[in-house]
Amino acid sequence: MHFHDRGAPADDGSSNHTPRQLPADVRQFVNRTDELDQLNAVLADEAGRPLVISVCVIAGTAGAGKTSLALRWAHQVQERFPDGQLYVNLRGYDPGEPVTAQEALHRFLPALGVRPSSVPQDPDAAAALYRSLLADRRILIILDNAATVAQVRPLLPGSKDCLVVVTSRSRLSGLAVRDGARRLTLGTLPQPEAVALLRAVTAGYRPEDDADKLTELAELCARLPLALRIAAERAASHPHMRLDDLIADLRDESALWDALSTGDDEEAEAVRTVFAWSYRALPDQAARLFRLLGLHPGPEFGLHAAAALSALTPGRSRQLLDSLVGAHLLEQTGPDRYQFHDLLRAYATDQATQEEPAAERDAALHRVLDWYLHTADAAQSWISPAEPHLDLAPPTAGARPGTFTDYDAAVDWAEREHTNLLQAVRTAASAGHDDRAWRLAGVLANARYPSAPTADWPAVGRIGLAAAQRLGERAGEALLLTELGMGYARTNQLAESHESHRSALLIWRELGDRLGEAHSLNLIGLFHLRNRQLTEAADHFAQAIAVFHEQGSAHWAATTLSNLASTHYGAGRLPEAATVTQQALEAHRSLENQRGEGNILRLLSQIECEQGETEKALGSARAAVDIALTLRDHRLEGYWLLPLGDAQRVSGALADALESYQRSATLHRRLGNRSREAQAWHGAALTYGRLDRGEEAAHFHRLAAMAHRDLGDTWDEAQALDGLAATRLGDDPATAARHWTEALGLLDGYDDPRATALRDRVQRDLAAARPQ
Repeated sequence: MHFHDRGAPADDGSSNHTPRQLPADVRQFVNRTDELDQLNAVLADEAGRPLVISVCVIAGTAGAGKTSLALRWAHQVQERFPDGQLYVNLRGYDPGEPVTAQEALHRFLPALGVRPSSVPQDPDAAAALYRSLLADRRILIILDNAATVAQVRPLLPGSKDCLVVVTSRSRLSGLAVRDGARRLTLGTLPQPEAVALLRAVTAGYRPEDDADKLTELAELCARLPLALRIAAERAASHPHMRLDDLIADLRDESALWDALSTGDDEEAEAVRTVFAWSYRALPDQAARLFRLLGLHPGPEFGLHAAAALSALTPGRSRQLLDSLVGAHLLEQTGPDRYQFHDLLRAYATDQATQEEPAAERDAALHRVLDWYLHTADAAQSWISPAEPHLDLAPPTAGARPGTFTDYDAAVDWAEREHTNLLQAVRTAASAGHDDRAWRLAGVLANARYPSAPTADWPAVGRIGLAAAQRLGERAGEALLLTELGMGYARTNQLAESHESHRSALLIWRELGDRLGEAHSLNLIGLFHLRNRQLTEAADHFAQAIAVFHEQGSAHWAATTLSNLASTHYGAGRLPEAATVTQQALEAHRSLENQRGEGNILRLLSQIECEQGETEKALGSARAAVDIALTLRDHRLEGYWLLPLGDAQRVSGALADALESYQRSATLHRRLGNRSREAQAWHGAALTYGRLDRGEEAAHFHRLAAMAHRDLGDTWDEAQALDGLAATRLGDDPATAARHWTEALGLLDGYDDPRATALRDRVQRDLAAARPQ
C-alpha cells in the first residue's frame, strides 16, 4: 500500500462521479461549418501536447456567438471525451469581479470527485491536484469568457488526452505564444444564418415573415447572436404586429443611441440598441426590477435577494423574473436562481444609473445588503451558535431577511451565497457604506459554511477592518482583528496572527471589554502553544479562564480549559492533563457543545494512547471524527484523524492507520495547513517503520522535516529528524548520527518534561550510533 493522494470521494460515496455537463442551449440551425471543421481538425491533431483553442471575437460584443459555437461543438464531440466535460464562465468582462483561476478550480475539483472543503487553498497546490486528476482522463474543458491569460493558464491540464477551449473577446496572444494555442477568430453570423436564427425563434408564433424584412432586422442587430435572439423573442411575443413596425421601433432606438454615442463601435451600439428596444417594451415593474438587479453585488442571485432589491413580495418578484427570463434578459440557472449575461448586467447597471434617482439606488442597495447581513446573522445561529452576534439595526423596510429551520438549511444557504456574501462586503465598501461593510465582514466570519475555503475571508476581513477604522468603530476593529488573527493562523501566517491578536487585546482593554480581552488572551495563548512556548501559553490560558468565569461565559471557559489541558499534555504532564481533560469534557457535554466535545475527545485519545489504554483511545478518536462528520467540517475531521491514526498504529491496525493519515494529509493539503499535513506524514512514516518498510518511512520523515523547517517549527522538525535517524541506523549509522545531532540542536531551549525526556533518549541513541 502506497501513501499517496487518491483524491477525496464524491459526496455520495460513489467512485463513479460524472463531472458537471455543459449547458445544452445550442442552436442547431447556426451551421458555422468552416469554424466547426477547424475545431474538428484540432481534435484530430495527435501532436502530443496540450491543445488550446482561443475562440476570439473581433467585436467585443459578440459573446453569445462564440459560446454557442463552442458548446455546440462540445455536444457533437462528447463521445470523444468519455470522462466528461467541464464548463466555467470566467466572467472576464462582467462589471463585477471576474472569476479567478483559483475560484474556477474550486468548481472543477469537486466535479472531479474532490470534496469542496478539501480543495487546496494554495493556488499552486490546487492547480497541481487538478492536473494530477486529469492525467489519466479524456475530458473536454470549456473556459468561457476569459479576459486574461492569468485566468486561463492554471486551468490548462498537462495531459495530451484533454482538450481546452477558451472563448474570449480578446486575442489572448500569450496562450498562443507560450502554450501553443490554436486561434480561431469568430466574426458575426453570415447573413443566411442570422436570418435562419430569426426564423427558428419566431417559427410557430407568427406568420412567415418576408425574407427581405428579416434580413433588414438581422442587419439592424449587426448579425450578433445575442441581439438576434432578443429581437426574435420580441417579434415572437407580438405575433400580430407587422415586422415593418418592429423594425421602425428598432430604428428609432438606433437613432437615439447614435445621438448619444461616438460611433466608434457600430456592433456594440447595435447590441445596446436591441437591449433598449427589448427593455423599453417591458412593463414598468419588470423594467424597474431589471435595472435594480444591476445593483446586485454578484451576477448570480436568488429570488429573495431580487425581492429585497425591488421591495416587492417574493411571489410578485418571481412573476417579474419569469418575464425577464422570457425576454432573454435573464437566464434561470436553477429553482429560484438567476443570472445575467455580463453585457446585460452592464446595461442594467447603466439603466439604473440613468433612470433611478440616487436616493432610490441607495435604498435598493441598502435593502439587498441588509438582506444578506441579517440572513447571514440568522445562519450564524446554526453554524456558529456559541459566537456572539453583532448588534444590528433593524433591516431596511422591504428587506425581509431569511430564517432557517435547521443546521443543514443554514449551511446550504451559506454555501450557495458564499460568493455573493464576499462580494457584498466589497460592494458596501465601494459604495461608501462602511457600517454595513464591516458588519457584513464580521457576520460572515461566523456564518461561512464549514468547508468554505480558508483563504478567501481575510481579504474581505481587511476591507471590513479598514471600514471600521474609517468610522472609528473600535469594537468592530477589535472584532475583525480577532477574526483576522484566527484566519492567519489557519494558513500558518503565525506572525501576522500574533500581531492581530495583540492589537485586538489593546483595543479591548482600552474599551474595558473584559470578555473581548479574555478572547484575545486565549488566542494569544494558542499562538504560544503552537510555538511550544508552554509556560507563556499556560499563563495566558489561566488568565482567560478566570475572566470567562468572572463574566459568566461557561462555553468559552470550557474551551480555554481544553487548551490548558493540551498545554499540560504537550509538556508531558499526563496526570495534570488527564484531570483537566475530564473537567473540560464534562463541561462541554453539559453545554451540548459538539465541537468542544470532539476536540477534547481528540486530546483524551492521545492521553489514553500514551497511557497504554489503546481500546479507549480508539473509541475516543472515533467519536471525535464522527462529530466532525456530523458537523460537515473537514478542517476538524482532518485534525481529529491524526489521533485516530496514532491509536490505530499503536493497536497494530497499520493499514487503517495509513488510511487515516492519508485522509488527514489530503484534507490539510487542500485546506492549506502545511503544519498538520506534515504531522500526518510523520504518522505515516512511523507506521511504515512498523511495517519494516524503511525507505517509505524515511521518505515521509524527510517530507515532514522539510515542511516543519520551512515553517520554523523546530519541535516537530526535531521529532521528524529523530524518526529519520532511526530509519537510517541499520544501513548508515553515520547519517543517523548526523540527523540525531541536528535534532539535539533543535531541542536546545526546551525544558519541559517531554522535551527533556526526548533529548535524553536522543543523546543515548546518538551515543550508540557513533563508532566506539
